[in-house]
Amino acid sequence: MNREKKVYVIGHKNPDTDSICSAIAYADLKTRTTHGIKYVPKRAGQINKETEFVLKRFGVNAPKFVLDVGVQVRDLEIHKTPYAHAAMTIKEAWDLMNDNNAVTLPITDSEYRLEGIITISDIAKYFMVPSDECPLASAKTRYKNIAETLNGEVLVGNELGLFTKGRVLVGAGTPDVLQSYMDSDDLVIVGDREEAQIAALEANASCIVISMGSKVSDKVIQLAKRNSSVIITTPHDTYSVTCLINQSIPVRFLMKRDNLITFNTNDYVDDIKDTMGKLRIRDFPVLDSQGRCKGTISRRNLINAKKKQLILVDHNERTQAVDNVCEAEILEIIDHHRLGSLETIQPIYFRNQPVGCTATIMFQMYQEKELDIPKHIAGLLCAAIISDTLMFRSPTCTKYDQDAALQLAAMAELDIESFADEMFMAGSDLRDKSAEEIFYQDFKKFQSGTTSFGVAQINSMNAAMLAHIGEQVKPIMANAVGQNAVSMVFFMLTNIMSESTQLLCFGEGSARFVEQAFHAKVNNGTCFLPGIVSRKKQFIPAMINAIQET
Repeated sequence: MNREKKVYVIGHKNPDTDSICSAIAYADLKTRTTHGIKYVPKRAGQINKETEFVLKRFGVNAPKFVLDVGVQVRDLEIHKTPYAHAAMTIKEAWDLMNDNNAVTLPITDSEYRLEGIITISDIAKYFMVPSDECPLASAKTRYKNIAETLNGEVLVGNELGLFTKGRVLVGAGTPDVLQSYMDSDDLVIVGDREEAQIAALEANASCIVISMGSKVSDKVIQLAKRNSSVIITTPHDTYSVTCLINQSIPVRFLMKRDNLITFNTNDYVDDIKDTMGKLRIRDFPVLDSQGRCKGTISRRNLINAKKKQLILVDHNERTQAVDNVCEAEILEIIDHHRLGSLETIQPIYFRNQPVGCTATIMFQMYQEKELDIPKHIAGLLCAAIISDTLMFRSPTCTKYDQDAALQLAAMAELDIESFADEMFMAGSDLRDKSAEEIFYQDFKKFQSGTTSFGVAQINSMNAAMLAHIGEQVKPIMANAVGQNAVSMVFFMLTNIMSESTQLLCFGEGSARFVEQAFHAKVNNGTCFLPGIVSRKKQFIPAMINAIQET
């Protein structure tokens, strides 16, 4: 199956403006410099108000959300099966399976919605171990299907009529003998003997099948018409007819309808492999989100499962990455943070620079590739730099960040100060957010030795709003420890204008580590940190040093 190669460009969980905008920009850069691969920006969490404002300002849709990058059924080599409907004959189904190297054939309606399945073993078992004296009648087989299976034609009668009762007999004896063992409505296979043909029709046969391509007399034709009987002619000999005729029954008669085990293209392989291992089923139908059958998979497909391919931007910590990142193939990492805990199977392109924003690195890469930066991309990158550097106030900000932002602002026709005011005000508008949503909108986990801790941060130009948010968030911090499997959690309420942070802390040792790191007093889980605005460059390094010195 030919599938377009696709690579996801994705930032960290609880994405900020840099994470989202850098993913969009790098997907654009890679698409323009690589042939045959589709680079798609994705996000690993809900976008915040600030990022929502930025995307809307530059007319860009938010990347689609990805919860988990584990291998899904859609990543397997799904065996495409041809369209097969319930009215087709067993012979047609058998031929389709042979032509397409399939042992299982999904049976669908005209919109590809699954109605049942039939397998080669189902067909073989039915004909090798017959359980029905006359499957042709039980299956209500159309005369047209019988004729087509026998490579013949309906010479007389309604080809769309159904053979619904009676037996299938071979008219091998004399007319008297034939009539003695015939019942009304039987289907009789006869040769070129006119007397046998007439005898069968006079005994009220519903249909006679004339073998060897024999000519049919007017007398026989007229008798069939008077009796409302069907005449089918076939070039096959009598023996071949008897072997083939039951293959004309419709698939619906043999197909399995109930308790079908199916998988969805969105299912994760980890969730289905136990089911596949326990059941003695060769192939399983695969349905898409609209319930349409896409083909089949088997256990052997799991061996060569194709991992999702990722490029990570703005992070390299496993705890901050999308779920099941270790099941994916990481191709590149572009970041500006400390080296984290992610590992790769093979060497990859890893660009990590001590700048204030990943978007600054993106700007440099566009320049290195001598690519024009589209106006909307320039706007996104400029917004990301302003956001991550708190409009150049953060100690993480470098000359490279400021130079990049100024050039990008010119490309996007932005006045940096007025745009920054609008953006930060939009990001500070948290009136419709719950305390938990506010806490987790920019929450990251960190590890130092055996100690793990989480840090959330809110930036605002409104001191009163920050104070209000602090009161809202305090009650949920205890739960945040257990929910995230960390020993401590911190919440940075950062005032952009005063360049300071009111820190909330919770968990065993949290106050002690803060006091040791910043030489400040913690009262009732709260501490004021003047000059501290950067989680990455100021808070995290100081905390890790304090933890390691203990």
